[in-house]
Amino acid sequence: MDVRHIVGVRAEKEGRVLNFQTSDETLKKNDAVIVNTENGPTVGIVATDSKTVPMHLLPTDIRNIVRKCTDEDLRVLEQNQKLERDAREFCFGRIRERGLPMKLISVECLFDRSKLIFFFTADNRVDFRELVKDLVQKFKTRIELRQIGARNESRIFGGLGVCGQKICCTNFLYNLDRVSVKMAKEQNMPLNPEKISGLCGRLMCCLAFEYDSYLDMKRGMPKCGKRVGIAQGGSGKVIRQNILKGTLAVYTEEGKEVEVEIKDLREPQPLPGPAAEGPPPRGPRNGGRGKR
Repeated sequence: MDVRHIVGVRAEKEGRVLNFQTSDETLKKNDAVIVNTENGPTVGIVATDSKTVPMHLLPTDIRNIVRKCTDEDLRVLEQNQKLERDAREFCFGRIRERGLPMKLISVECLFDRSKLIFFFTADNRVDFRELVKDLVQKFKTRIELRQIGARNESRIFGGLGVCGQKICCTNFLYNLDRVSVKMAKEQNMPLNPEKISGLCGRLMCCLAFEYDSYLDMKRGMPKCGKRVGIAQGGSGKVIRQNILKGTLAVYTEEGKEVEVEIKDLREPQPLPGPAAEGPPPRGPRNGGRGKR
């Protein structure tokens, strides 16, 4: 079978991981490589281990890794990073002078210096045509101003999440998937925005990539409000699920809260029925009226 070696490369300041084809089987994580993206040639960092994929399963537009970075490439990269810092400082000054309602986040210089990309955030549409003229006149190259969202801003800057680890979007996530409040509900998270929001102010990415795992663990768990029996005897109502521990908090009919493992659940004891009553008394046939 004809196969190709594929690696994921984080090749842009926005942090997206893109798949590239390579003939170098020695590439490993954190190696610096030269790749051609839709923007042009740039330096990327290998983010995944190499894997083999059958030729017929490869997308037709997959690109090749140009080469592993040489010492000369790394020297060029260092010079480009200095240009990025200078461009960022210059652009900051022009934004302030022109009073533009935008926040400059980062600057990316393509490897061959054919383009400078300026990433920014803004609440509304910004007329930056005069700013572009300033940048072209200063740096004598193609200029692109690219507006990004709050999630990509955090991805560029990085940071630590409430878990104490690097935020997922900079650590290992390839793409930023849609996150919904429903995912937080299924994981029994408190619906307090401060508790379920990341550094970007949006719902935490981990709610999305852990969602399917939580659904699998919840499968077969009685829902809150359901009446269950327990192995120790008695019955009660489920008031809380602990999905990770695989236990339920049950409020028993004796008025106690107990923690019960799923394996210790039983059929609930039948509820006592209403007391037996005799037939209602029969009234007089004439509707209660006596004889006249």
